[in-house]
Amino acid sequence: MHNKESNLKLVVAGLLLGILMSAMDNTIVAAAMGTIVSDLGGLDKIVWVTSAYMVMVMAGTPIFGKLSDMYGRKRFYIFGLIVFLIGSALCGTATSITQLSIYRAIQGIGGGALMPIAFTIVFDIFPPEKRGKLTGLFGAVFGISSVIGPLLGAYITEYVSWHWIFYINLPIGIVSFFLIMTSYKESISHSKLRIDWGGAFTLVAGIICLMFALELGGNQYAWDSAAILGLFAAFAVLLIAFIIIEKFAAEPVISFAMFRQRLFATSSILGLFYGSAFIVATVYIPIYVQGVYGGSATNSGLILMPMMIGTVIGSQSGGLLTTKTSFRNIMLLSAVCFVGGIYSLSTLTPETSRMALNAFMALTGFGVGFSFSVLSLSSIQHFDMRQRGSATSTSTFMRSLGMTLGITIFGIIQRNHFASELSTAFGDGGQAASFGDPRSALTPEARAQIPPPVLEKITNSLSSSISHTFLWAIVPAVLTVVFVLLMPKDRLLPQGSQHAADYERR
Repeated sequence: MHNKESNLKLVVAGLLLGILMSAMDNTIVAAAMGTIVSDLGGLDKIVWVTSAYMVMVMAGTPIFGKLSDMYGRKRFYIFGLIVFLIGSALCGTATSITQLSIYRAIQGIGGGALMPIAFTIVFDIFPPEKRGKLTGLFGAVFGISSVIGPLLGAYITEYVSWHWIFYINLPIGIVSFFLIMTSYKESISHSKLRIDWGGAFTLVAGIICLMFALELGGNQYAWDSAAILGLFAAFAVLLIAFIIIEKFAAEPVISFAMFRQRLFATSSILGLFYGSAFIVATVYIPIYVQGVYGGSATNSGLILMPMMIGTVIGSQSGGLLTTKTSFRNIMLLSAVCFVGGIYSLSTLTPETSRMALNAFMALTGFGVGFSFSVLSLSSIQHFDMRQRGSATSTSTFMRSLGMTLGITIFGIIQRNHFASELSTAFGDGGQAASFGDPRSALTPEARAQIPPPVLEKITNSLSSSISHTFLWAIVPAVLTVVFVLLMPKDRLLPQGSQHAADYERR
């Protein structure tokens, strides 16, 4: 018995390392992107470095979740880990932006398998009374990764080399590989079923078209250009084809029948809204701190610490509360705190004190922290072993989709408002133009060269654009309250510890 408990701890440690590594990847790369571009060139292709990874993660998540239901969790977790590490090693050797983008896509294929399968394994091997605590821990790691990633990325880039933001994955991944290979023993047999290749293809192709349309629209191409309209049209056609294929597939990649389960449907939609609003905070608070208060990229990473602490406390609290009250009650507390945090951030001005900003971040982090642990449990609650991987991966996919749509839509809002404020402050093409890109005010060196009256106008414009963006982010935040109220009053099921018993007998 003692050995089995030790094994379970080693399995959890291995899964936590895998989640930390894959969840942190995009944020750690974003912090180093300026240095990477200055080294490799290819500023016009910079968008592909992030997009290639996100496209493959989003497309792979539901596919790997379904495959793990059909053929077993362990083999696909290990496969994802190996592919992710190969991609990481290749990224560190990249000599051009195009090469780096291709290697990031390889990383993304692996990343799409790691997170959903890790959450599903926890549900498989632990009885209900322990799942809340464990998913709280996993959720906390997920939340920490979104905050600590930029800090770690800035630090490694500044003091070591940008290549090491990829190489650092290798020792972490090898330890995770060793722990899972030696300690995790699956006890449930999986039946080999027909793979839904049509659904997989239309899903991947559709996501690629949507991502490229959102990333390129308003940047490389006008929104009403033939290229962007063509991408949106292709997405619409592929989406319709995907829905039709899934309706008739024997083993669909995403089972729409799952959404008839009210707890799963509301939990998945909540993940989308939480993701879309929270990503705004993780991206724009560092920009606010760096551009309005002044400071280095490393310092702007440190300023997110209150949000990280709030996220950890929220995630752990949510996991522990699942044994005491309904998912709905827990998420209502979460949603109210989240709305309060996002609203508070919409009041930011250059005069906002650091202490007030810390409080706003802590409240936002606390609110979103619950979603990382509780929604992972609620979305999988009513499904058996053969559907859990698909349920978890679909829920994860919805959150990723929310984050992608959020950063794109709110990015457009911020850019347009910033340009409008600068135009008002300086006149069209006026004095601001003589100082180049106003975003250069983000670097301490550039700030020192800008006359104080001009710098004040730029920082006021930047601050206004960010608070305006948070004002719009209140919309998805309020929608979290609406969908929490639509949740059924289900609690964590008391039965179901048979899977842990099966594991013990191995």
